[in-house]
Amino acid sequence: MVSELQVKHEVLNPPLKWAGGKRWLVPILHTMWKHYSGYRLVEPFVGGMAVALGLRPQKALLNDSNSHLMNFYFWLQKGLHADVNFKNDSCYYYSCRERFNQLILNGEADTKEAANLFYFMNRTGYNGLCRFNSKNQFNVPFGRYKSLNYPKDFLGYVPVLRKWHFSAVDFVDLYLQPNDFVYADPPYDVQFTRYSASDFKWNDQIRLAEWLACHKGPVVASNQATERVLALYQSLNFSITFLDAPRRISCNGDRKPAREILATRGINLNKLL
Repeated sequence: MVSELQVKHEVLNPPLKWAGGKRWLVPILHTMWKHYSGYRLVEPFVGGMAVALGLRPQKALLNDSNSHLMNFYFWLQKGLHADVNFKNDSCYYYSCRERFNQLILNGEADTKEAANLFYFMNRTGYNGLCRFNSKNQFNVPFGRYKSLNYPKDFLGYVPVLRKWHFSAVDFVDLYLQPNDFVYADPPYDVQFTRYSASDFKWNDQIRLAEWLACHKGPVVASNQATERVLALYQSLNFSITFLDAPRRISCNGDRKPAREILATRGINLNKLL
């Protein structure tokens, strides 16, 4: 049995690969979070869960519209043990992908089997991408890694995750309280935004920014530093900080830092950063 003291000091890495993961941003977010550590952390787009695992709040509401991702977290919270014979083989990968998509068609996307397959495809597929077509079918190709490690026992996550609440709804359906610290990391304002069956378009960027502006507590949002994103958040009286983010996935091999913004409300960055 893992004690509370062990959990407090144990470093838990994100269990999934995740494009655009925010582990690099955690030290910066922590400078803000430490002043609100008694608040509930709310993430409308939890993604790879790097921020929550890095900040380690006592209370959290972690949401994502990608129901398959959230199903994996639901089972992780229960103490998932991946009892599948995973192997780094293209034929096996595509058979698992076909089985996973069949589970979706059968209405069994919330099962432990689906969670296991989602984990395997995340580790084995190309660059850890999570991509679905308009029919909600997973379509990431085989990754062609020379070797892969498949950790299968996730019991170490249970004592931390059992205190958190997970959901898979549109962000506007989240009920916020004044003492919530909201960190929003939506799909960025770039060409590819289909991380789930529904796309995240510019109108959704506007909906999100306006929803965040209505929150009475501290808010932090990250996004690509495009002209229209910058103008959107400035028009809603957010404070803007520019950051150089590491670029881990690029189709043309470009690994130069990507220009990003942190848009904040209710936080005095001048005293923190």
